[in-house]
Amino acid sequence: MGFRYEIRLSGSGGQGLILIGIILAEAMGLYEGLHVVQTQSYGPEARGGSSKSEVVVSDEEIDYPKPQKVDLLLAMNQASCDLYFRDLKEDGMLVVDTTFVRQVPNPRAVRVPMTKLAKEVLGRDIVANIVALGVLSEVTDLVKVESLEAALLRRVPKGTEDINRKALHLGREEARKALRDLGGTEIVDYTVDETAV
Repeated sequence: MGFRYEIRLSGSGGQGLILIGIILAEAMGLYEGLHVVQTQSYGPEARGGSSKSEVVVSDEEIDYPKPQKVDLLLAMNQASCDLYFRDLKEDGMLVVDTTFVRQVPNPRAVRVPMTKLAKEVLGRDIVANIVALGVLSEVTDLVKVESLEAALLRRVPKGTEDINRKALHLGREEARKALRDLGGTEIVDYTVDETAV
């Protein structure tokens, strides 16, 4: 039986969650050859309302496109953390932006101040979503960084490639620090054994 991995990216409208869901799905589908479904929903407000993007990935055809119990939850604000934490599998991974998430319901959560880092290190809080994408790529082994970077550069506006690439790698670096702080939490490895293919 193959694997199925469910991801929910959640926060507020305007945080770029739908964009990173699309980038993640394209990286795994176009560049890694996996089966992927990406869905999204957001409140009626363009900014400030709730927003979520979901990605289901498998090495087999996906018969049901919606997550049931997520393996990985990204919460970019407190409201989404509170709302969706109950949908996380018991052994699932919670990743939070501690710029906005102050009450973390799981002591094993990966905590990175993504928006604060984007603003202070890169001078643009608008790339906090790409910092988050870098964090996600580091805490799972679902997609090679080269695939993610290629998908990222296809989607971001011309002229912003450099800052987005920096944001991606900043997220990966900060995730490594966060994992060390957790005492060496293992990265989830879902790479396909190419010798078996």
